[in-house]
Amino acid sequence: MSYDAEATRRRIFEAAAAEFAAHGLAGARVERIAAAAKANKQAIYLYFGGKEKLFGAVVRAKVDEVCHSNALDPCAVAESVGQLFDWYQDHPELIRLLLWEALETGAGPVQGEDERRAAYRDNVRDLVDGGVGAGLDEPRRTRAAQDWMFTVLGLVAWNFAVPQLCRLVLDEQDDKAALARRRDAVVSTVRTLAAGRSGDA
Repeated sequence: MSYDAEATRRRIFEAAAAEFAAHGLAGARVERIAAAAKANKQAIYLYFGGKEKLFGAVVRAKVDEVCHSNALDPCAVAESVGQLFDWYQDHPELIRLLLWEALETGAGPVQGEDERRAAYRDNVRDLVDGGVGAGLDEPRRTRAAQDWMFTVLGLVAWNFAVPQLCRLVLDEQDDKAALARRRDAVVSTVRTLAAGRSGDA
């Protein structure tokens, strides 16, 4: 049987995503990733260049996945934000990865920062083209779209960053019931924000 390099890369990537989500960059162990991927440690360094670069690649891929799966559409805000909420609920590893990244890098640069910033700029341009900040001159229109996107992402992501607060503040015994309430509240809030987005001066 011939060696399948691409299959090995995929296994390493999937094992790394689980390991980093559970333990962060500092706590992750290359040995555990290799064992879970049924690969040797040398393959990790060969394909990804080391633990730090592998962590950066995992975070970037997960961010790209949510961006490509769920575009924020200001013309269909309820649907797109609801879909985004559902995606985060189905993929809790992204929030954990981003929290670990924030804790471990602080204010410093993150792996692949320039590429990730460029991707967000593309998202912001799409929002501007969709009408966010209409009536404002540049650069205020772009700034309005950036703020709108960051606010929406925060409204969605916070529910999954602190699930215990979601349950406790809403005084729900059941996590699913709490998230269902939060989904409705987030969609309603973003719909209100979208209705007033062009009136901001």
